[in-house]
Amino acid sequence: MTQAVKPQEPVEAAGEKRTPAAYRTRWWEREGVIPYLLIAPAILFELLVHFIPMVAGVIMSLYGLTLFTLHHWASAPFVGLGNFKLAVSGPIGSALLQSFTVTLPYAVLVVGLSWVIGMLAATGLSAEFRGRAVLRSALLVPYALPVYVGIIIWSFMLQRDTGVINTVLVRDLHLVHSAPFWLLGTKAFWSMVAAAVWRWFPFAFIILLAGLQNIPTERYEAAAVDGSSSWRQFRSITMPGLRSANFVLVLVLFLWNFNDFTTPFVLFGSAPPSPADLVTLHIYTVSFESWNFGLGSAMSVMLMVFLMAVSAVYLRVLRRGGESGV
Repeated sequence: MTQAVKPQEPVEAAGEKRTPAAYRTRWWEREGVIPYLLIAPAILFELLVHFIPMVAGVIMSLYGLTLFTLHHWASAPFVGLGNFKLAVSGPIGSALLQSFTVTLPYAVLVVGLSWVIGMLAATGLSAEFRGRAVLRSALLVPYALPVYVGIIIWSFMLQRDTGVINTVLVRDLHLVHSAPFWLLGTKAFWSMVAAAVWRWFPFAFIILLAGLQNIPTERYEAAAVDGSSSWRQFRSITMPGLRSANFVLVLVLFLWNFNDFTTPFVLFGSAPPSPADLVTLHIYTVSFESWNFGLGSAMSVMLMVFLMAVSAVYLRVLRRGGESGV
């Protein structure tokens, strides 16, 4: 008696795509799920580092959290917009406004000077020549150093009696008769600007150099054949080609420098001279020197709203300019 032979299942050919019925797809392998899983850690980290503290700061600004209520912070009195009214009125409001009038020109000067120096460096180092890689690496040293270390170096250099700057100006070059006080008075503002520009121009150099390398060299060659000057080529080719890079660079540098805390704190401590009293350091003094965390949080919220408004206006204006082809 012959035994019935069980028919074998067809063997799947190499490279043949299996049908959906051949297996059950796991939920994390479905189309559209994996990208969200990949960015989930970054979103979670962003919530922990930025969003949750921001919400906590907004809530703190609505309470009278001072030295007397800090021990029992959960029972601190609710003052609503009282901290905001206090921040913009009386001597406290005048001090905050004066700090704002220092911070705004500081941010504008640092952004402008960093852009100019970065553009000059990027233009000069975009052409090929011997030693270009060494020079590019040397220009990145200020940006590679930790911020705290770089500002401490400037603090030592700006000392009146033992600083390198006064030693060169007074003893070596004899350009001035007496050593200036670089960290006092109006000179403190310019010393702070110099330290910040030294820190940030390499970042502008990197962004602008990357933008220049994306501009086809054929455009410059055609413009040179047509007899265009270097300035005309810069206006008609370089600047339009760097529009996207400048779009991001200017906004990021402005936000970073308007929120700069390390530079003034390392140079002057918690009691800077009036011409160097930036908003962030002023808020730190109100919060941690005067122990008025509710008022300091209100000032921080006001700063956040101001920077968000500036960013929105900036993006809207440039977007309109891009659409109109300006």
